[in-house]
Amino acid sequence: MIGGGDSGIRYEKDGQVARITLDRPDVLNAMNRRMHQELALVWDDVEADDDIRVAVLTGAGERSFTVGQDLRERARLDQEGTAPTSFGSRGQPGSPRLTDRFDLSKPVLARVNGYALGGGFELVLACDLVVAADHAVFALPEATLGLIPGAGGAFRLARQMPLKTAMGYLLTGRRMSAADALRHGLVNEVVPLEDLDDAVDAWTDALRRSAPLSVRALKEAVLRSVDMPLEEAFTATYAWEEKRRRSQDAVEGPRAFAEKRAPVWRGA
Repeated sequence: MIGGGDSGIRYEKDGQVARITLDRPDVLNAMNRRMHQELALVWDDVEADDDIRVAVLTGAGERSFTVGQDLRERARLDQEGTAPTSFGSRGQPGSPRLTDRFDLSKPVLARVNGYALGGGFELVLACDLVVAADHAVFALPEATLGLIPGAGGAFRLARQMPLKTAMGYLLTGRRMSAADALRHGLVNEVVPLEDLDDAVDAWTDALRRSAPLSVRALKEAVLRSVDMPLEEAFTATYAWEEKRRRSQDAVEGPRAFAEKRAPVWRGA
């Protein structure tokens, strides 16, 4: 069984939605090595289970999504002589982690219910969609701790917002409100905490109405092409698009429209 017990992870399947909860609320859902090992199994299962259409990642409680790396564990590992980390998760427990798992084809939605700091913000930046409570706080404070945001924060933030704005947050560890994150385009929607679950459900319902192969083809094409010259993006080969255009669903969508009925997606 994946998750459960004292793993720090809860993993549940609700119809076509996988729900992953970082479950250490007593330490604001700080992430230790055991959690990363469990999460690797979770992401493997999300990708392999054909019934799962979307994954929702959140933190337990109302105070924190996650504050990222468990710094008490990091201090202990330093005392034991464990080598310091740098960019990416190669050679670390749970590798590849969501932040450098570039072949995960299904959409991941972050449900942000409080602090998303350090590695927590890096997880948010790695998700495809983000819905945040209005009390959420985002930051990459690594520079103030003698560290770097090595799980992609240094790279993704500068790609997802203007460069100088990103540098201001990266070099100083400044905190960003949910309203500012929305203004910068880092989240899709901000709602009061009491409306957070309804907002997340509205997004997952919309995703499940879309054709699953179209969603996977779009995610792959967008993320792979974002730094390509436009002409190259048009001529590149995308594996999920090859599957989509040869699928029954590519025929079913126009047929359902013509017949004035809801499409029945097969994902094949």
